[in-house]
Amino acid sequence: MDTSNLRFQLQAASRRRMVNRIMVTLKRHLPFSGQEGQEELNKIAVRFEEKMYNAATSPVDYLQKISLKIQRMERRVPIPAAQAQGHWN
Repeated sequence: MDTSNLRFQLQAASRRRMVNRIMVTLKRHLPFSGQEGQEELNKIAVRFEEKMYNAATSPVDYLQKISLKIQRMERRVPIPAAQAQGHWN
């Protein structure tokens, strides 16, 4: 399947939900602090989603690529919530 056709099959809302799912995972595994940190994580999530979207050959391939990466991150030991939000005490 041509990726140009894929772009018409995935609605913007679906892609935004995927970015939000990626954000949840990133927040559990990467330290961030305040609004700037949140914005940086969002940029990372958007870039990653775009990369997977452009590389995908079908909607199923898109979901598999992202799900596989999220699963790999989830297997890592999460950092404590206080550290993830920049509260180092």
